[in-house]
Amino acid sequence: MRAKTTQQLTLSALLCALLCVLSQIQIPLPPVPVSLSLLAVHLCGALLGGHRGAASVCCYVFLGAVGVPVYAGFAGGVSVLFGPTGGFLFGYIPCAFAVGTLSYRLGFTRRALMLSMAAGTLLCYIMGAAWFMLTTGSALWSCLTACVLPFIPGDAIKIALAAALCLRLQKPLRSAGLCV
Repeated sequence: MRAKTTQQLTLSALLCALLCVLSQIQIPLPPVPVSLSLLAVHLCGALLGGHRGAASVCCYVFLGAVGVPVYAGFAGGVSVLFGPTGGFLFGYIPCAFAVGTLSYRLGFTRRALMLSMAAGTLLCYIMGAAWFMLTTGSALWSCLTACVLPFIPGDAIKIALAAALCLRLQKPLRSAGLCV
């Protein structure tokens, strides 16, 4: 039992590290950079399940909050977390939880994964846009055109890629007792 727990913690840590790495692959557009971090958030949720996936993403958010440069553009610190784009970072946590919870309730299929990832992304958009409007005083339409609408096509590609990766990785990880 202890070896299985160690392996599960190791997988959680590896997916957190993947999130740290993929956050650096970005196109720095103002006000919100385009990065591959949401791809890793989807993988955390789908491969670890709702609770462990959200916990893994919490570790990422915490690392950045204490100053480790894990956020996009090698940024870190409380100022980033509570800055205009911090709501998107906080939104990663319920996104991973939703992906993990929904994908297993709906059945671990490509369609279920893509639907759960779309729902998780929507949660992230809602939290991020609300926080952006609160911190910048932007109107809803301005916020949507700057922080949400330009990202939908890229996020749809990330969802398709994450679903394909999850389907490929899920069987070997489940047989090793690492997936939910």
